[in-house]
Amino acid sequence: MTVGHALLGLLEGGPAHGYDLKRSYDERFGHDRPLHYGQVYSTLARLLKNGLVEVEAEPGAGPERKKYAITQAGVSDVATWLAQPEKPEPYLQSTLYTKVVLALLTGHDADDLLDTQRAEHLRLMRDLTRRRDSGDLADQLICDHALFHLEADLRWLEVTAARVNQLAAHVRA
Repeated sequence: MTVGHALLGLLEGGPAHGYDLKRSYDERFGHDRPLHYGQVYSTLARLLKNGLVEVEAEPGAGPERKKYAITQAGVSDVATWLAQPEKPEPYLQSTLYTKVVLALLTGHDADDLLDTQRAEHLRLMRDLTRRRDSGDLADQLICDHALFHLEADLRWLEVTAARVNQLAAHVRA
């Protein structure tokens, strides 16, 4: 997700100050990675330069308090972005695979590496399950997404562990 599109989407609900946009973004999307104020204001400056937002005058607010509003071009930009499917991200060359191959090539224990990684995945899955079970709907959906990816990684770890001797013979050939 691009921060710019997220801010534009939030502005479709009505004009807002940068501070309010940051707070809305963090509440909805930034649970684990809240935005820095500098990122909010640099993104707003870029959106302003590109004609996707405009600054609304606020009587008596002074030059420091700018209220941003989305333009028609911004509305169109968000609509176009929302209509485009995201490219699926296959992990064809993952760090985990690289580590397993390097462990085999350098004489390190690939089984230990896989066991350690499996334990770390399971630890994170327990944490995410607790967060999901005690969270609101947004937390539940975000955690489910992460859990499904971790489950796929665990399946890969199991398959790789079962084939580690074949892989060793292949990479050492």
